This record gives sequence, C-alpha cells and structure tokens, in this order.
Amino acid sequence: MIVVFGEEPWLERAVRAVLASTGVSVQVVLVENGGSEPTIAELELLDRVSVVRPYRNTGFAEGCNLGVAASTTPIIALINPDAIAEPQALAALAEVARRPDVGIASGSLRLASAPDRMNSAGNDISFLGLSWAGRFNEPASSFPDEFDIASASGAAMACTRELWNSLGGLEESFFAYFEDTEFSIRCWQSGLRVVFVPDAVVVHRYEFSRNVEKFFLLERNRLVTTLTCFDTRHLIGIAPLLLFMELALIGLAAKDHWLPQKFRAYRSVIGNRHVLRRRRNSVMQARTASPRRFGDLLTTHLSPGNLPGARPPAFVERGLAIYWRILRRIARI
Repeated sequence: MIVVFGEEPWLERAVRAVLASTGVSVQVVLVENGGSEPTIAELELLDRVSVVRPYRNTGFAEGCNLGVAASTTPIIALINPDAIAEPQALAALAEVARRPDVGIASGSLRLASAPDRMNSAGNDISFLGLSWAGRFNEPASSFPDEFDIASASGAAMACTRELWNSLGGLEESFFAYFEDTEFSIRCWQSGLRVVFVPDAVVVHRYEFSRNVEKFFLLERNRLVTTLTCFDTRHLIGIAPLLLFMELALIGLAAKDHWLPQKFRAYRSVIGNRHVLRRRRNSVMQARTASPRRFGDLLTTHLSPGNLPGARPPAFVERGLAIYWRILRRIARI
C-alpha cells in the first residue's frame, strides 16, 4: 500500500523495489491523492500494480483505508512513496505479522543519507502522550534482534487483514500524522504485540518538515490519541504534568511561530469533544488487555533524536521517571 501526494522522485524506485520482493507474492496498490498522475499512470501499466483514484487529497489515513479496501492480500503492508524496501523486507514483515501473538510488524527504517543508521526502530511514545521516531540516527548494528516497541512506523509496517479489519483500520479523522501511533496503541490494547523486525530493512528519504499545517495536525492528533486511548487512571495521574507540558508547548509554539496552529488544535479538540467522547467509549470498550504491558513500553524521557533542540534538562527527565514509577505503583497501570 503506497499513498502518494504530489510528485515524489522516489516513487518509481519504491514501487519497483516492492515488486522485486523475494519470498512473498505482492500486489501494489497506489492511492493517488493528487499531483502525481503522470508518474502513476505509467506505473499502472506494470503487472501487479493497481491504482485507487479518490480525486481528492484523502490524507494518509483514509488513503490507506481506501487502498486496503481495494486489495485482496491476507497481509497488508504500508510503505512510504519515498522508501525503498530491500528484497527480503516484506517477507520478513509478513513472517512476523502472521505469528499468533503479534499484531503489527515494523521495519528497520534506515536513513537514506546514511543507510547504516536508523531513521526509526519503531516509534517511541512518552507516558505523557508525545511520540517520535525511536533510536533516530543510532547505528543500525545496535539493533540486530527483534524486540517489542510501543508503536510501529507507518513508513514501513505490516499486519494481517484480519487485524486491520478488527481494529477498523487507521483513524481517518487524523488525515496525517500519529495514525500509526494510535493504531499501535489499539493493537496493544487488543492483546497483540507490536514488534521491530531487524531483517525488514527499508531505506527512507526522511526529513522533518516544519510547515505550520504539520504542527496543527501533530498537536491535534496527539491530543486526540491521549484523550481517547489512555486508561482513565493514567489520564488522571498525569493531568498535572499535562498542564505543565501544554504551557511549555505554547511557549515553544510562540517561539517557533506556530502558535496559531497550536490554538487551532485546541479549538478542534474542544469543538469535537462529543465525537471524542464517543470515540473514547468505543476504544475503551474494545480493550481486552491490561494496560500494564503497554505501560512497560512507554518512555519517560523527552529527548527525540530527530529533534535535538527539544531536549529538556536532565533533572526534568529524572523527575519524570520517578513520577511515572510511583504513579504506576499507585494506579496499577
């Protein structure tokens, strides 16, 4: 599944890399969200490639859902249009995703500028609800084995069609960003693991864009995920810290000139509070697993490798670690 918006110079390479996969039969579904029709029209002529044309920009989340609905494979893999999967990557993802105790398999996402270094070995999630690319720019050789992760990366991940359907796919209201995190949390809550797969190597032309619309989507979707997916005891316990964190984010937004987008995110969440309440009720009722296993995977640090300027003082992170440890003991989460 490849969702495309705008002309992507790596798209043809990405598609041909998937078609060249070994050890697995593949069907490529391209979702054309606008601006890439000339390239996609050529790719559509290739065997095992089909195209979904919504004739509008659906965003990543709805685009993936449309693409999945148009496909028939028992395993669903999401690959970014600027990501090149090595020949064995999809077979490795599929093998892990088929295991009865696994829900999502996440690839070994490498930086195109330095393929021996990680773009993401799964996404980290803070117990306060923030999320970012995990192990960013660390040596790939440091991660030779599988391990459980809080969240898969939507740039290279796979799951069974059965799981996708049972979880209802990606949350379409997100449009873009954080949908992989929200989907992964719900996977853990269903009692299935999210696993980093070291043999599923995918090279990604990554850059952290700073357009203001991205900050709105990130902030809105982070708040929605926190408010709809976190256990009630968890939310109550972190409420004081969330207040301080929001004040800090307002200061950062003012400093970096995206304050209007920050307040727009608040307005969106407040304006849709009734929808969010229904969403939370649905997510909470669908849970079958204790929050403790997922809680073990949440991080207490706030030092994303892809945003080095966002690192707080060391004493803050030490305090957060102590707070989370005490809260988990008291609230049993």
